[in-house]
Amino acid sequence: MKISRRTFARQGSLAMAAGFISPFAVDAAKPDPHERLAMFQEDSARGVVCRICPNECTLKEGELSDCRNRIVRKSKLYTMAFGNPCAVNIDPVEKKPLYHFLPGSSAFSIATAGCNLACLNCQNWTISQTSPDKTRNYNLPPEAVVSQAAAAGCRSIAYTYSEPVTFYEYVYETSRLAREEGIKNIMVSNGYINREPLRQLCRYIDGANIDLKSFTDSTYLKLNGGKLQPVLDTLKTYLDEGVWLEITNLVVPGWTDKPDEIRQMCGWLAENGFTDTPLHFSRFQPQYKLEHLPPTPAGILQKAVAIAHSEGLKYVYLGNLPGAGVEDTICPYCKEKVIDRSGYRIVANTLSNGKCTCGREIPGVWS
Repeated sequence: MKISRRTFARQGSLAMAAGFISPFAVDAAKPDPHERLAMFQEDSARGVVCRICPNECTLKEGELSDCRNRIVRKSKLYTMAFGNPCAVNIDPVEKKPLYHFLPGSSAFSIATAGCNLACLNCQNWTISQTSPDKTRNYNLPPEAVVSQAAAAGCRSIAYTYSEPVTFYEYVYETSRLAREEGIKNIMVSNGYINREPLRQLCRYIDGANIDLKSFTDSTYLKLNGGKLQPVLDTLKTYLDEGVWLEITNLVVPGWTDKPDEIRQMCGWLAENGFTDTPLHFSRFQPQYKLEHLPPTPAGILQKAVAIAHSEGLKYVYLGNLPGAGVEDTICPYCKEKVIDRSGYRIVANTLSNGKCTCGREIPGVWS
């Protein structure tokens, strides 16, 4: 979901007016209250190694990580993002997008600055490609996130907008407290994380939407600044750990719109146990460093949907293309519409205990 600078300011004002959050100013002469000792760090002869994500930054005193969110102080790695989100909002869960996860409910959504990739087409580059000391932040420690989510009637907390892997410790503690209060947790992520940190986080995460940005290493490197295999490993780990998963693939003209590669991606998903996992093809809009490209033609998106179905994927959706008619949930067995959507609004939901009227179960988290 794209968030503009103006929206940040508006959301912050609304949240403060509602009593949710308050802005803070850090005294440079004092230790930053929003720094915490980072998890998954290791000493090496070349410096301190961060083991959270595949970048595995090796840092010396005072150096920032690639995600701009971690710094070495006195030979220890610290996260700069703990309780200081720069974006706070209440969203329909369908915006994440999650279509098989508590449909029609609200998600208390937070983000801090920073990202461990560098996508040329980033929608939220004003916060993802900077660090927490460069954004206007709010004082919202984990316990406050949970209490305000509960007060707002949100059934989940979503770690979203930028990249939650980079504010791992904040996510970990908040999701742990939320689980204790019966509030579900959602990761909206690029999936660029190492296996052990992810496995530990999965103890408290209930749902995730992962961006599978392309299906070749060369495109991942040139378009996103990363590698494909770690993301595929992440998808498998979520599946193995029993976390409800949905996948988004942004179809970028000239980059990720090749039918053969789309077929290869969908074939891999089918072969690796993801036939029941919802796949969201999303329409590209000119953004950031790719403003010269056109929006994705509707025909290419419709073809991608057809390819996914032909490869055996049962639940395929289109995003950012109003009126396309590929946002409803259809039972793959009797072909009846079980969830009727208009944008992010649920018009009708005929599921009963997660089952279609034909009696077949539709995979998801429905209660």
